[in-house]
Amino acid sequence: MAIKGVGPAVGAQLLITAGDNPDRLRTSASFAALCGTVSIPVSSGKTSRHRLCRGGDRQANAALHHIVKVRMSYDPRTRAYRDTHLAKGWTNKAVFRALKRAVAREVFHALAGHIAAPDYSDLRPARQAKNLTLTQAAEHLGLWPATVGQLELGRRPNEDLAHRYRSWLNAADQRLTRNRSIRP
Repeated sequence: MAIKGVGPAVGAQLLITAGDNPDRLRTSASFAALCGTVSIPVSSGKTSRHRLCRGGDRQANAALHHIVKVRMSYDPRTRAYRDTHLAKGWTNKAVFRALKRAVAREVFHALAGHIAAPDYSDLRPARQAKNLTLTQAAEHLGLWPATVGQLELGRRPNEDLAHRYRSWLNAADQRLTRNRSIRP
């Protein structure tokens, strides 16, 4: 769930796919083949192009497709990648194929334990030490309290939100210090 765009259902599907075939997962390429994101050359004559493999686990392929769609909506790096390659003359299908392969590689590394989950264990104690409620934090950040609570527990990783939250907590600490020095 630490991977951008992976929710509970998508993560469960990818775990099911990997769990059913642990002996087949030696490299990221083997995981990509298992998910059906391996590019197959379909060149003829002067054209040189590729398509996605029709084999593999279709539900895992759909999960990777969902991750790419979410990233297209919310991740500026993914959108920049898409725009750059569309400007080079790539088609949307080719961009999606490349992004699915990149996501499959990232998921494989997460499943293999090569990606460290972000640590947000400092957020909740810092908020509680300042006697701030979850609702106050959520109102300031413009989010639902449940979203902030999930971030504090590490269930909803989001580095940008964590940075904004820490900045707000530091600013609240400075306000508290200022108010204590003003009082007689």
